[in-house]
Amino acid sequence: MGKRRREKGDPIAELLGAVVLFVFLGVFWYTQSFEMAGITAGIVLGIIISFSIYRSGKRVEKLKRSGISDIDQMDGRQFEHYLGLLFKSQGYKVDVTRSTGDFGADLVIQKEGKRIVVQAKRHSKNVGISAVQEAQAAIAHYKAHEAWVVSNRGYTEPAVKLAAANSVRLVDREALIEMILQMNPDAIPSAEQVRREVPRAKEKCKVCGKEMVVRRGSKGEFLGCTGYPECRNTKSLTS
Repeated sequence: MGKRRREKGDPIAELLGAVVLFVFLGVFWYTQSFEMAGITAGIVLGIIISFSIYRSGKRVEKLKRSGISDIDQMDGRQFEHYLGLLFKSQGYKVDVTRSTGDFGADLVIQKEGKRIVVQAKRHSKNVGISAVQEAQAAIAHYKAHEAWVVSNRGYTEPAVKLAAANSVRLVDREALIEMILQMNPDAIPSAEQVRREVPRAKEKCKVCGKEMVVRRGSKGEFLGCTGYPECRNTKSLTS
């Protein structure tokens, strides 16, 4: 039987534990008092926990203001529409390419004489290398100055390396959130409103071939087959 792989601990928790231990040992060395060392280490631990709770609360507030949870429930068409509104609110001229065949770009945006092709990837997992290849190839077709890939997730290591080698800008989840929050709040398009007002691209059930529609259950919204109850196929909106 092979050796079991050792599970990695939380590096942040390990660092905080080391800090508290260092404080305890330092105070004990200086005072030779277990009581004083314990009290001081406890105070430091309390400060660290309070700061962690504060940061966690700020993080939750930030995510709510960005509307990223609604973006996660969009389909590709809705995400493209949302990005179009987002770039327009930043002063870009926006052209959506889907109606004429995208040739590697979902959006073409322009501002101050610079043309940029944009690949929009609303995914449930990290975006792979093909998105970078498509964006890079679109530069020549649209006579663009540069290419971006914008996603609500992260990117695989090969995608990051290829993008760096070809000067393709990758906008990941954190960068997208910052892009939204740094704008004038009055100019930010509502992700929730876009998701509800822009029809989803029609999707067929892979079991019976009938159309899938948005339904609401005890755990939130999901796609369900219109052939229900004969066909009970469902699909998560974030998959």
